[in-house]
Amino acid sequence: MQSRIQYGMVGGGEGAFIGEIHWMAARLDNHYELVAGAFSSEAERSRRSAKTLGISADRSYADFQQMAEKEQARKDGIEAVVIVTPNHLHLRIAEIFLKAGIHVICDKPLSATLEEGQAFAEFARKSDKIFALTYNYSGYPMVRHARALIAEAQLGDIRTVQIEYAQDWLSEKLEDSGHKQAAWRTDPEQGGEGGLLGDIGTHAFHLSCFVSGLQPTEILADLNHFVEGRLLDDNAHILLRFSGGAKGMLWVSQVAPGNENGLRLRIYGSKAGLEWSQENPNYLKFSPLGEPSKILGRGSPELAESAAKVTRTPPGHPEGYIECFANIYSEIAQAIYAAREGKPVPQDVLFPDLDDGIAGMIFIDAALKSSRNAGKWVQLDVN
Repeated sequence: MQSRIQYGMVGGGEGAFIGEIHWMAARLDNHYELVAGAFSSEAERSRRSAKTLGISADRSYADFQQMAEKEQARKDGIEAVVIVTPNHLHLRIAEIFLKAGIHVICDKPLSATLEEGQAFAEFARKSDKIFALTYNYSGYPMVRHARALIAEAQLGDIRTVQIEYAQDWLSEKLEDSGHKQAAWRTDPEQGGEGGLLGDIGTHAFHLSCFVSGLQPTEILADLNHFVEGRLLDDNAHILLRFSGGAKGMLWVSQVAPGNENGLRLRIYGSKAGLEWSQENPNYLKFSPLGEPSKILGRGSPELAESAAKVTRTPPGHPEGYIECFANIYSEIAQAIYAAREGKPVPQDVLFPDLDDGIAGMIFIDAALKSSRNAGKWVQLDVN
């Protein structure tokens, strides 16, 4: 039995939705213990957050630089850090903690710009520490099973990949109302120029590649901001050409009334098709050509080993967002345990990493170039 991973958090203070999700997911399997944090750039808010989370006063820090220095100097210093700040701060913080010999778990996207991400990647690849990125939807059991079906060629040659991620929470100019999340996510200085592509588009892009096993070679994008006065795009229509000849369509919107968190993936091949929805994640529709469609349920005995591995409860007991996030954290923990012993990451451990982060930034950059050039096809190299 390995001792729990002592970790700290940068960002994620009171009122921050994603910070709470991260610490709940990290705690679920008892692999991690939150012991330190610089939870906000506002000192008092950070102190209140630390107190609420049971962090001792001497490990509640005014800023992330101080946190890295102090924790590196402690005999019982943190082994990993979780970064849940606005996008433009991700890599500045990550570099400091990697230099301090601390593993990094970072919220998506990797960075605010591709150039920043590529410069960081050159440094990070020289580090012997783990860098993980939380594209958490890849942690769902039925997503893992869909990936296994395609890897086993049960869909045949992949022909089309259809993915959408639709929300409605930015249908009005919420950023002018004092809503903190809306304010930074629609600010190019903090969120990067990608707008909704950085916020949710890279989730959809990563999921399509993760499940299909394909890499895009070209994209054509039409990006828009429909809300008057908004600085960043809030809707995107994107065509994709994948390796192997498959075609794809990606629609991402944060201005689609009636959609809460509508992430939906459909993939069709020469032998079968499949369909999965994040809002009903325990089921996967599998449709062999010429046969009745099958609804495969999470926890059923026919699922792939990769799906069974991340299934927690018997059939009929729903698993959802927190659990899929926890699956990613659990797999990262296995990598950290291996690192403790100087061993490579086990082959059956699967979590998004630096390469996935760079691929997401290449996608955003290419989409911006395509849209700004009247929707011309742009080559995309994510290898």
